[in-house]
Amino acid sequence: MGVPNPTPLSSLLLLLLMLGVRCNARQVHVPKGPLYRVAGTSVSISCNVSAYEGPSQQDFEWFMYRPEAPATSLGIISTKDSRFSYAVFGPRVASGDLQVQRLKGDSVVLKIARLQAQDSGFYECYTPSTDSQYLGNYSAKVELRVLPDELQVSAAPPGPRGRQAATSPSRLTVHEGQELALGCLAQTKTKKHTHLSVSFGRAVPEAPVGRATLQEVVGLRSDMAVEAGAPYAERLAAGELRLSKEGADRYRMVVGGAQAADSGTYHCTAAEWIQDPDGSWVQIAEKRAVLAHVDVQTLSSQLAVTVGPGEHRIGPGEPLELLCNVSGALPPPGRHAAYSVGWEMAPAGAPGPGRLVAQLDTEGVGSLGPGYEGRHIAMEKVASRTYRLRLEAARPGDAGTYRCLAKAYVRGSGTRLREAASARSRPLPVHVREEGVVLEAVAWLAGGTVYRGETASLLCNISVRGGPPGLRLAASWWVERPEEGELSPGPAQLVGGVGQDGVAELGVRPGGRPVSVELVGPRSHRLRLHSLGPDDEGIYHCAPSAWVRHADYSWYQAGSARSGPVTVYPYTHALDTLFVPLLAGTGVALVTGASVLATITCCFMKRLRKR
Repeated sequence: MGVPNPTPLSSLLLLLLMLGVRCNARQVHVPKGPLYRVAGTSVSISCNVSAYEGPSQQDFEWFMYRPEAPATSLGIISTKDSRFSYAVFGPRVASGDLQVQRLKGDSVVLKIARLQAQDSGFYECYTPSTDSQYLGNYSAKVELRVLPDELQVSAAPPGPRGRQAATSPSRLTVHEGQELALGCLAQTKTKKHTHLSVSFGRAVPEAPVGRATLQEVVGLRSDMAVEAGAPYAERLAAGELRLSKEGADRYRMVVGGAQAADSGTYHCTAAEWIQDPDGSWVQIAEKRAVLAHVDVQTLSSQLAVTVGPGEHRIGPGEPLELLCNVSGALPPPGRHAAYSVGWEMAPAGAPGPGRLVAQLDTEGVGSLGPGYEGRHIAMEKVASRTYRLRLEAARPGDAGTYRCLAKAYVRGSGTRLREAASARSRPLPVHVREEGVVLEAVAWLAGGTVYRGETASLLCNISVRGGPPGLRLAASWWVERPEEGELSPGPAQLVGGVGQDGVAELGVRPGGRPVSVELVGPRSHRLRLHSLGPDDEGIYHCAPSAWVRHADYSWYQAGSARSGPVTVYPYTHALDTLFVPLLAGTGVALVTGASVLATITCCFMKRLRKR
């Protein structure tokens, strides 16, 4: 009896059954090779198994095949047998240099802490069978090639910025606000295609160097992207922090506007990267070199201000010169730093630094403080760090305590200035002799009594004692008028006056009626109020002042006085007093006559209607 030929359908089912069995066969997986690593570094080779039968925790055994004996397997380590290692690997396994770490029940990693040249070869991951049938593959191999360490890193000269001592590692001193420039040389002679990444980091002074203490400043990644550490990201975005590659192996970091927090020990870390067969980039080497110990000298610790020549005693009208010297280990003004210098004055015994007299700003432009406008005052730079304040004609009011105030600024991104420090000098007393002018004033109302509609003449005689030649007098008239509903008069208001230059100044008179002021004698002034009215009533006084004209043609008030009060009350004439009752009587008569006439007319009309 012959065997029937299989039908197409049964053949297809048999093929699918065979494929299904094959798909469920054990599979062991390791990375694609070859893997290139550098001697002295570590490597991790993963291995996992799938589509297996039996317990979820599988055992793994690692073997090695060296190039000189490709058919001889050398047992490295096993998850099952602690005595599995061959003698050549025993000490390294015992020391932990070689170990296997289980990630999951069916996944492990072989770790070699410090690669050696003889570690090159094929590594096989084998999984003992726990399957009911021997199907699939139970091991997989990957090649590892150990390259010599060809990475080199060293410090390069920091460039023209700063002062570098001839020590190793170097000590670099920069001023706050200056640029900090550091160079690093990094290269590799590896024959394989690799990329380098270079990072500049800072450790605080005296701190041990390590990944935990080294703060990255800025780095050039393996893909040529420039990135900064978190504390420096804003400065990188603002352009204050830069990293560039100069030539084949030189890298240069520039930190603009150095700050106190930039002090520390700077390091350059270079890493070598290679692309594995799976397309991922892996770091295969890293080296670090100390670049410099950097000390940032803050302007606040260096800025000092001195004044001279000492206590001043001068007379009125004489010039006053004060010198201010800004000292310290400071950077010169320019691209990175700027300075402003000013003088302040406080009257003797007054608290605080006082008010500003004059200053030079960071651009060298001078300005005067409030109250000094119009005076001949010069503020200038006479030497590299010496500034002079000159008052052409001192006044007694210029006496007091002077201080020089210096401010130091550092330039951030662009043209932005940031105040970094300020310092004041010791107090410098200045004494200016008084003019010695004594004024007295006597005022009165001519005629004693004035009436409405007339002109009131008020006279003021001034007496002067002391004072320099060429003393000029001025006099002004003031009135305190009674306010409605108030017992005391209101504030004084200017009526008029004559200045020291002979020019008249008139105030505002109620009703717009005319007023005149005039000099009727060398020391006699007169005020005339024309067409007096009731609103001219008030208490008047004369206020003379003495003025001195200095060599710079400015006027200075050397003294003042105030006369006694003069009461002005515009009386009413007697004829006006009689005219008022007459007008009142006439008005009453007219009203009475009109009332009588209205009554008679009303009665007459009533009788006429009755008829």
